[in-house]
Amino acid sequence: MGAIIELLLVLLEIYYWVVIIAVIASWLVQFNAVNAHNPLVRQILEFLYAVTEPVFRPVRQILPPISGIDLSPLVVLLGIWFLQRLLVRALY
Repeated sequence: MGAIIELLLVLLEIYYWVVIIAVIASWLVQFNAVNAHNPLVRQILEFLYAVTEPVFRPVRQILPPISGIDLSPLVVLLGIWFLQRLLVRALY
């Protein structure tokens, strides 16, 4: 049982960083710091979108953007943090 919880903790930590990278990448695209027409950049952005959007979408339906600011990544990060704490408590 402990190995499964450890695996889940690692996967949650990886997803935590994927969410952070997706947020930073969206900022870089919005501020024209990266060329979104570059094939490599486009492929990375599409991957990040495909991995994060299924989790962000339900959060966005519950919590719409406030003054144009999308808070769904923050809610997802808090959810990951909460799940990690629950799993750590279950492990020990």
